[in-house]
Amino acid sequence: MFLTITTTGSPERPATDLGFLLHKHPEKSQAFSTSYGTAHVLYPEADAERCTAALLLEVDAVALVRRGKGKGRGGAPDAALAQYVNDRPYAASSLLAVALSSVFSSAMRGVCNARPERAAQPLPLRIEVPALPARGGPELVRRLFEPLGWAVTVEPVPLDPQFPEWGDSRYVRLVLESDALTLAEALRHLYVLLPVLDDAKHYWVAPDEVDKLLRVGEGWLPEHPEQKLITSRYLSRRWSLTREAMERLELVRLAEADDSEVEEIDNAVEAESETEEKPTPLAVQRRDAIIAALKASGAARVLDLGCGQGQLVQALLKDPAFTEIVGVDVSMRALTIAGRRLKLDRMGERQASRVTLFQSSLAYTDKRLGGYDAAVLCEVIEHLDLPRLPALEYAVFGAARPRTVLVTTPNVEYNVRWESLPAGHVRHGDHRFEWTREEFRTWARAVAERHGYGVEFVPVGPDDPEVGPPTQMAVFTAVVNVNDEKEAKAA
Repeated sequence: MFLTITTTGSPERPATDLGFLLHKHPEKSQAFSTSYGTAHVLYPEADAERCTAALLLEVDAVALVRRGKGKGRGGAPDAALAQYVNDRPYAASSLLAVALSSVFSSAMRGVCNARPERAAQPLPLRIEVPALPARGGPELVRRLFEPLGWAVTVEPVPLDPQFPEWGDSRYVRLVLESDALTLAEALRHLYVLLPVLDDAKHYWVAPDEVDKLLRVGEGWLPEHPEQKLITSRYLSRRWSLTREAMERLELVRLAEADDSEVEEIDNAVEAESETEEKPTPLAVQRRDAIIAALKASGAARVLDLGCGQGQLVQALLKDPAFTEIVGVDVSMRALTIAGRRLKLDRMGERQASRVTLFQSSLAYTDKRLGGYDAAVLCEVIEHLDLPRLPALEYAVFGAARPRTVLVTTPNVEYNVRWESLPAGHVRHGDHRFEWTREEFRTWARAVAERHGYGVEFVPVGPDDPEVGPPTQMAVFTAVVNVNDEKEAKAA
């Protein structure tokens, strides 16, 4: 992981003043211990006309893993190995940003007792980062740095120069040039925007990160056109922290605005607050998506397999289009709670005739499950050990064989968006695995092919352009055999 800072000068103002500003002597090579490895500072060139300081960070992959918390994603056999084999030793990230603030802390604050006048003056600066992860591509790199006064040169790094047809990787080579910024401003820009472009942090983002962001972003972040994106990514998309930071940034902007601007902003904020609605819980969005898919299929008799405490059964009972609803679960305790939720003992005879609850294991065939229009497996499969999935598959698709089957499961790619979920954790302690979109679709297509179903995939919840929706749903529809249909009509 490597970064260089270059400046030019003259005999009157030698470029080697960079050593004073960084508090690192140009004639020495220095090493600094960090929590994740060793940071080296050296000067490849240093004279009155031109001076370059290089920061080289050697990352200790083992220390990085040992200091991390949480467990790997269930069902991903390579998850543990991926903690050791990754791009962290080579690509600029939050690790390099932390090293900058540690090694050049005084320079970042603009403190230089030996050359105070130089610390306060703009310098001709050239900063190069040879390998920078850029989630958003070169265009996002320009959108982040150009409004700050940088001339930006960004070159995509190919996946393999020997095979250009493979295209570009997500890494870029970045060169920033400016003669209108101080060294402290340049370092603060890098400290915030390196992890923003990587869109990841190697440590848990705590509430004090808001104070840190506002302190380092003072003077440029409140007016940056990509303020919301920067704030959200820097705070690892933790919604509560992002909201707090945005509100405080707005107060800073208000303090700097004149009276007319304040009135205009107040009116806009008031109008926005009047129309703002609380987000619909994901569980509600999931049930709504399931009911919509069931109604689109024309199903009237529905199985809720793994019904738990009966939330979906309760929602289905509110719609008279569903004439028969059966809740099935292996847990008697869950079925007892579901009965209380539904108030079966006080339900009218007509309504009670529409609902049935009984115990059964989805790992075994059960004749009682046959003959229904649709079956729902809502957040069920991830609670089974992977070797037991084939048994469930046969019991549902092979033996019961309803015309429509709906399966929902978490999308593990979306987990990075949950503010309360530490990195690497699954969403529930009982989840045996959580699949990516590709893993889920591969499984679903294979099931459909084996049992004569077609399958379509529906996102549930906000469909993030980078990581997809929080819940993924597969809609299986039995393929009608023409000969079977003729035989059924003849009978």
